[in-house]
Amino acid sequence: MVDLDDDEVFVDNTQQEINEEPTQKRKRVGKTRSDCWKSFEKIFIDGVRHGKCKWCERVLKADGNNTGTSSLNKHAKNCKQNPENLKNQQTLQFKKEPNGEGSVSTWKHDDKRIKKAMLNLFVVGGLPFKFVENEVFIEYTNALNGKVVVPCRTTISKKVSLYYQEERNKLVTFLCNPLNTVHLTTDCWTSPSKRVHYIVITAHFIDDNWEMHKRIINFKKLDSQRGEDIGKEVLKCIQGWGIKNVMTCTVDNASSNDRAIECMAHIINLIVRDGMNKNDESVKCLQDAVRYIIKSTQRIALFKKCMKTVGVESTKFLCNDCPTRWNSTYDLLKIAVDLEKAFYEYEMEDCSFARDVVTPVSEDFVTCRAMVSFLEKFKVKTELVSTTSKPLANRFFGEVCDIYKHIRVWSKNKRFYSIGKDMIDKYEKYWGDFEILNDYMYFATILDPRMKTEFLRHAFETLIKYKMPENKPLSELDITAKTKSLIKDIESRFENFFNCYNTNSNVPFETGGSQDAVHIDDDDDFVGDYFAQSVNSSASKETELTRYLNEGQTQGVKDFDILVWWKNNTSRYPILSRMAKDLLGIQISTVASESAFSTSGRIIDSYRANLSAPIIEALVCTQDWVRKSKKPIVDNIDDILKDDDVAKELEDAICTQNGNGKRPIDINE
Repeated sequence: MVDLDDDEVFVDNTQQEINEEPTQKRKRVGKTRSDCWKSFEKIFIDGVRHGKCKWCERVLKADGNNTGTSSLNKHAKNCKQNPENLKNQQTLQFKKEPNGEGSVSTWKHDDKRIKKAMLNLFVVGGLPFKFVENEVFIEYTNALNGKVVVPCRTTISKKVSLYYQEERNKLVTFLCNPLNTVHLTTDCWTSPSKRVHYIVITAHFIDDNWEMHKRIINFKKLDSQRGEDIGKEVLKCIQGWGIKNVMTCTVDNASSNDRAIECMAHIINLIVRDGMNKNDESVKCLQDAVRYIIKSTQRIALFKKCMKTVGVESTKFLCNDCPTRWNSTYDLLKIAVDLEKAFYEYEMEDCSFARDVVTPVSEDFVTCRAMVSFLEKFKVKTELVSTTSKPLANRFFGEVCDIYKHIRVWSKNKRFYSIGKDMIDKYEKYWGDFEILNDYMYFATILDPRMKTEFLRHAFETLIKYKMPENKPLSELDITAKTKSLIKDIESRFENFFNCYNTNSNVPFETGGSQDAVHIDDDDDFVGDYFAQSVNSSASKETELTRYLNEGQTQGVKDFDILVWWKNNTSRYPILSRMAKDLLGIQISTVASESAFSTSGRIIDSYRANLSAPIIEALVCTQDWVRKSKKPIVDNIDDILKDDDVAKELEDAICTQNGNGKRPIDINE
């Protein structure tokens, strides 16, 4: 039995022949005006007009003379398969929790949410826009939800450009606020397909909830990579976004950027590369052995057989290295030394091995194992300073000192004396002079409640002892005096910095204790001046700064979060907390900006060389903003956005945002 709606005329289309055109002469049928025809397909049966439901395929008579379209209208409103009737209907869905357990919840069709999710699929997932026209994708979306209308790829491209404008509007509102401090990182890159220079600029900031953020705000063409052109583009970017408060700009180690904070990760790389230029015979021997084996699939198969023979279990296999990348040499050595027994077995199985290369012996593996331990510190430091998800400015000086100590200790080993000497020379070039280190790095260290000035005192004493000549050692009194002088200078500059914040702050002046009210006789000016001076003198004995420095250091814990500490102590140190919020956002690495090139390199490949500059920037920025991930940006968007009309619309919209007014943007239109 089939349930019929009241007043519906149901026609069993399996028993009647349906003709697309009437079989007899009839009056001319005018244009169908009723909204019900949006849900029905017009057909003729024996010359009489009928409507076939697009959703349930029910056929109803719609003769203009007798039946009319009332039955069609009623069915369209009541059809259980009509998507329009399900928009406000909630259904049950099974939701799987992260712990593996499941729960039942209600689900409601939401066009805006679906459209936004589809945009994220193409922007973050990196799918080509023409994928919307793939019949399998259309079939898949219809199977999931028949109410979803898949847009064409041109519509998707325009929605992405609007998506970029919407997200940009949010950033403009934040960055234009003079109370928000912004730190920039920048790096340059040359497109291999177009041989065009590009500059990427990333903004870093800490919000009012004490959470760190990074956003790529610029990806532009450069005339050259000269310092002058880079500086002009940075200024143009700042002005274009209306940024009012830029505190620092971190760059790589290029000489054209010698006025900015240098990237710590790049300097570590230079230090290690200088040391690795000394060709150690044991390292070279193991490198040659690995290259010999991985050169042939037969040799690889034989080496794997040898691993099983000697019982070596490893999830990793031999890898080649790049001569200009010390970290790849580290990876090669780290894997190879764990397969020492397999190398000995392979030498017996392959008679050509000892003939073509100098085979590694036990002493070579001992040296290479030590080299791995030596390089491990630099790998860990590079990974640490390359993160953008947590503050590192407060750790900069401590990490610099740790690197110096590490090199000095290993230089005492005769195997590493020559390597260590070259590394120390390079270290001294960048970090050897206490006076040229950026003051912000010292200030950030002081604002770490676990360190304060006590850590600076310890670090200076240790470094002075390391640096003093062996033939002219300094006495303990001389070391102490020199340390006190350095600390005094830093504290003086830090106090001046604090006073700048104090002057511009609306926070009422606070002291360590309460003062009794002093009533001054207006007629006795001399006594009144004395009392006022006495009160001010007493209050100045302990300011917010001195109270912070005089308090004991916070005990260091493994998972200590400095942002959480300052968030919890904002009421106690209102001025210092503002300083901490500004200083802790300083970046000591340009990795955040360099990560943009993994996207741009694929967007601007040889097949997409015609992409316009605004579209390239929109793609790179939008992926970064939406992804909000610590992982590198990968994959690309399709070249449909090379459409000049879309690019022009995007440029006009950005100009509107940069003007006096910002027009509202709705990506769900």
